[in-house]
Amino acid sequence: MKAIVRDTYGSPDLLELRDIDIPEYADEEVLVHVHAAGVGRDVWHIMTGLPYPIRLAGYGFRVPKNPVIGSDMAGVVEAVGKNVTRFQPGDEVFGIGKGSYAEYVCAGEYKLAPKPTNLTFEQAAVVAIMGSTALQALRDHGKVRQGQEVLLIGASGGVGTYAVQIAKAFGARVTGVCSTAKVEMVRSIGADHVIDYTREDFAEGDQRYDLILDIGGNSTLTRLRRALASRGTLVIVGGEGGGRWLGGTDRQIRALVLSPFVSQKLGTFVNKENHEDMLVLKELIESGKITPVIDRTYPLAQVPGAIRYLEEGHAQGKVVITV
Repeated sequence: MKAIVRDTYGSPDLLELRDIDIPEYADEEVLVHVHAAGVGRDVWHIMTGLPYPIRLAGYGFRVPKNPVIGSDMAGVVEAVGKNVTRFQPGDEVFGIGKGSYAEYVCAGEYKLAPKPTNLTFEQAAVVAIMGSTALQALRDHGKVRQGQEVLLIGASGGVGTYAVQIAKAFGARVTGVCSTAKVEMVRSIGADHVIDYTREDFAEGDQRYDLILDIGGNSTLTRLRRALASRGTLVIVGGEGGGRWLGGTDRQIRALVLSPFVSQKLGTFVNKENHEDMLVLKELIESGKITPVIDRTYPLAQVPGAIRYLEEGHAQGKVVITV
C-alpha cells in the first residue's frame, strides 16, 4: 500500500510517499480502507516529536515507533479481528487509527463509530479528535449550561469550529475570538458575537464570561481571569509555544496550581478518545446541530504541503487528506 512515511522526527521535508506492507490487525482491531484523513496539530506534534514528553508517551524516544503519521480518518472496514463485535467488513466508519496517512490503517474498535449518514468521507475524517476534544471541554470540564456566556479563544480552528456549534447546541451564548480573515466564517457557524483579536482585546471590555475555552492560545492567566466571571470556569485546551520541553503546558500547570486558591475554577484536560463520544457527535451531526468546517483538501502525496499550510496558521476549520 502507499503511505506517508518518515524515519526520524522533524519537519514536513522528511515525509515521503512510499510503498509499504498493509498493517496486521490485532484481535481487538479493525482494518480500515482509508478514504480520507484529517490534518491537525496532533499530527504536527507526532511528526516533530515535540514537546519531548510526547516521545515518552509511547511514540518512541529517539526515533518514531510507527513510521506512518496521521490519526483522524474515515473509510470502509476491510477486515476485523476475532474479538471485534461492533463492526464488520463493508461498514463505513470514522475514528482514530495508528498512521492514517495510508491506504489502510488499524484501529481499536473503541476508537471507531459508524460514519454519519449525512457526511462525506472527507467531512467525517475530521470529526473524531477535534470534535471529541470540544465536546469534553464544554460538557465534562466546562459544565456548560443553557443561557451561559461562553468565550472561545481560537474559534476558527479545528477544535474551535466544533466548540462554537456544540456550545450553541447546549444553549449557550457564544463569543468567538479569531483573526480578521476568519470573522465571517465563525459568525456563519453560529457565534452570537465575534471578536477580531487584531482590533479588540477580549480582556479589556466589561463583559465577563461564565466559561472560557482557550484553544491553543497564549494569553496569560491574568488576562484570561480578567475576562472570567468571579465564579466562572476556565478550560485551557492545549497550547503552543513554550519550548521543546513544556510546549505551552506551563500555563496549564500554573492554572491547576492556582485554582484551589481562587473563586474561579481554572483547569485543563487530556482528551479521552472513546466510541461513546463519537456516537454523541454522530447524533449531533445527523440532527444538523454540527457541520464539520473544511478549509482545504490535499491528495496523499501532498501531505507535506498540507502540514505546512497548517503551520502557517491560515486554516479556517480543518484540512483534509484524500486517499
